[in-house]
Amino acid sequence: MPAQQKKLLFCTAGLLSLACALGTAAAVGSQLWVRGSILCSTGALLVNASGPELHKFIGDIQYGLFSGQRVRQCGLGGRPFQFSFFPDLLRIIPASIHVSVILFCTVLIVFALVGAGFFMFNAFGSPYETLHGPVGLYLWSFISCSCGCLIMILFSSEVKIHHLSEKIANFKEGTFTFKTHSEHFANSFWTILVCSLVHFLNALLIRFAGFEFPFSKSKESGTITGAVDLMY
Repeated sequence: MPAQQKKLLFCTAGLLSLACALGTAAAVGSQLWVRGSILCSTGALLVNASGPELHKFIGDIQYGLFSGQRVRQCGLGGRPFQFSFFPDLLRIIPASIHVSVILFCTVLIVFALVGAGFFMFNAFGSPYETLHGPVGLYLWSFISCSCGCLIMILFSSEVKIHHLSEKIANFKEGTFTFKTHSEHFANSFWTILVCSLVHFLNALLIRFAGFEFPFSKSKESGTITGAVDLMY
């Protein structure tokens, strides 16, 4: 492939990595990871609510990695409540999983920035053979993509398996019991998915630029090496 086309591919991959780093940073600080509704089951059972009356007992909830808000509805109107995971909810949530998600988000941002720098270096500079060259580009893209996948897996398990929304909804509630009526992942969660796909796309761009996967060896090189060994 001509040098100009390689520079264009590397510049594109570098800009995509930079956009992923900024998008991940914005997602980490956002509260739009999960949005849903919570049902005040205690209040609904007391008045035997059904049909249109049930909507008077359905509140809203949304949260991210650090904070969120909920609106409790128990038949007397909505009452908003702001909360933060650290240190308020640290005792009722799976703290190890939650901290791991934040840690992998940090790693994703760092390696996305590192990958963007090396892509630009290979586009405008003279690439080295080790971590500056194609092997390094594959490495940064692989680490970033893996971190994005781990973030989605861990956070999904925290929400779905450990019922994070219900734990948040019942925080400091002694009289009423809340159940998750509906929940879905919001924009910030899907931003991580898009970033993971972009890093996988960057690995394909490296391949399109003419670089083989670093762990693959061509048959010709093996044949030549074998012939040289036989000569000696």
